[in-house]
Amino acid sequence: MLIVHVDVHVKPEFLEAFKAATLENARNSVQEPGIARFDVIQDQADPAHFVLVEVYRTVEDTVHHKETAHYATWRDAVAEMMAVPRTSVKYANLFPAEAGWG
Repeated sequence: MLIVHVDVHVKPEFLEAFKAATLENARNSVQEPGIARFDVIQDQADPAHFVLVEVYRTVEDTVHHKETAHYATWRDAVAEMMAVPRTSVKYANLFPAEAGWG
């Protein structure tokens, strides 16, 4: 399992549009066989700060995800909405065991 946290800071005027585009991407992403989980979380103290928590079954599944039409649509739609470029951090799953996901 590979967990990716994508850190996004959105321009305030685009909050609703960003949420709509991101939730649509998330709904499609969880349909991919290689994605065990795809959470969209919003910072309570800073509503313009979001983290996408993406849980992939394999490293290769991250590549497949970025090849999907819904990812490309999201990427292009939100590009100008970001206050700063998005960043990501990759994590290895230690617990629960892989059998506990999906």
